[in-house]
Amino acid sequence: MQIAVLTFDGFNELDSFVAAAILNRLRGRGWEAHITAPTPQVTSMNGVTVERQQPLDFAAKADAVIVGSGIRTREIAADPLLLDRIRLDPSRQLVGAQCSGTLLLAKLGLIGSLPACTDLTTKPWVIEAGVEVLDAPFVAHGNIATAGGCLASQYLAAWIITRLAGVEAAEEALHYVAPVGEKADYVDRALAAVRPFLPVAAMARTA
Repeated sequence: MQIAVLTFDGFNELDSFVAAAILNRLRGRGWEAHITAPTPQVTSMNGVTVERQQPLDFAAKADAVIVGSGIRTREIAADPLLLDRIRLDPSRQLVGAQCSGTLLLAKLGLIGSLPACTDLTTKPWVIEAGVEVLDAPFVAHGNIATAGGCLASQYLAAWIITRLAGVEAAEEALHYVAPVGEKADYVDRALAAVRPFLPVAAMARTA
């Protein structure tokens, strides 16, 4: 599985890096999560500059896409040329968004009338875009999921893994990154957040 983690200038490190790290726990199964950006380098909201692993057009080819957030998301959402470069297709891809990434999905027309999750700062902008915002950390409708709060990135990763590899694979990945002494509770909490939005087949899949 190839996963694009869309990462723009001003990005939130917790969104991009935590999700990518959890997803890459499945490298042994052939999974790869890539920091995907419109420019060769992007600098985070805290001044961390990284090299992209894939260009923006990789998102159109990926099996799953996570749209990360950042302090410049409103600028990106108001840039039609940049938005036109983001080609996503929920009919064949899993598409998730974190915090202000939800605003980008709204501007791309991928949320429509569906209720969504986002962070408290972005909430009024997402509402302004015509989207109902839930007071919840995670929600999914079919192949589109949104999460609110920096540490909700674990829920997006768990959702993608469970959908594409099964619940056992998600449990293993989450267990590895969970704090020692809290692993069982951590895994249970994460899966409890995404379980209501998973198809029965995903919960049964273990391969």
